[in-house]
Amino acid sequence: MHRSAPRLSRILACAAVPVMLVVAGCSSDSGDKKESGSSESSASPSASKKAEPTVEPAKFAALPDPCKSITKKTVTSLVPSAKSKNGTAANSSDITSRAGCSWNGLDDNGVKGSQYRWLDVGFTRFESDQALGSGAKRAQQDFAKQVDKAKAAEGAKKVVETPATGIGDQASTIAYDLSKTGEDFKYATVVTRTENVVITLTYNGAGYAGAKTPSAGDIMKGAEKAAKEAVAAVAAGTATPGEKATDKADDPKSSDGKAEDDKSDDSKKSTDKKKTSAHKSSVKTAG
Repeated sequence: MHRSAPRLSRILACAAVPVMLVVAGCSSDSGDKKESGSSESSASPSASKKAEPTVEPAKFAALPDPCKSITKKTVTSLVPSAKSKNGTAANSSDITSRAGCSWNGLDDNGVKGSQYRWLDVGFTRFESDQALGSGAKRAQQDFAKQVDKAKAAEGAKKVVETPATGIGDQASTIAYDLSKTGEDFKYATVVTRTENVVITLTYNGAGYAGAKTPSAGDIMKGAEKAAKEAVAAVAAGTATPGEKATDKADDPKSSDGKAEDDKSDDSKKSTDKKKTSAHKSSVKTAG
């Protein structure tokens, strides 16, 4: 009985050793796996995250007022008897992306006949898109489409396309003849691109009641002049290139400030009196 007790103690001690080793081994393995897992998880985001290609942002974020993109001086020159010098704006659901304006009129010269003119300008702006590409690239694609569209005008004859320089970043002119309302019309279309904006400008004219048909050269020259102004309006971010300085000069506050206002106020009454007196005199004379 007394001898069996020490022997039993030795057996239990020996049995305990493997258990401790197994526990230690499991603890060690789980620690290694935990460290390995944490290192893998910390490395996985950087490994899986791929750099996405960036798209160049569009340069122009808005369009100018189309009816002010061509100066009044040019409109008067190209369409002498325009029904509205301010033009007629085209319908658009988003004028920051698509806008247009047109002018037309018949200049009646009596027995010498009449001259008809039409001027139209349209703007289309493209945003940069991750899936579709940069605004400039999308505008290049639309530029080609607009050129093809102009060349395929219904009833057009003697169609001639010519690459143009000095009008935006990319430009082509399309000239053709077209007969309608019993008269021969001369057409000139200028399609141009400036960065992410495409401009399509059309100018045409005809002689009525025996008036001479305008020359193709004059019509194209007028179209190119107007197209350059439209491009400048986009680049300036304002509607009327060349008229900002004029507007500023016409404003007395821009040069002489309040003193000029005071001076004009002092002389206003005397001027009004003179005008009233002159008007009364003219009315009596006309009567």
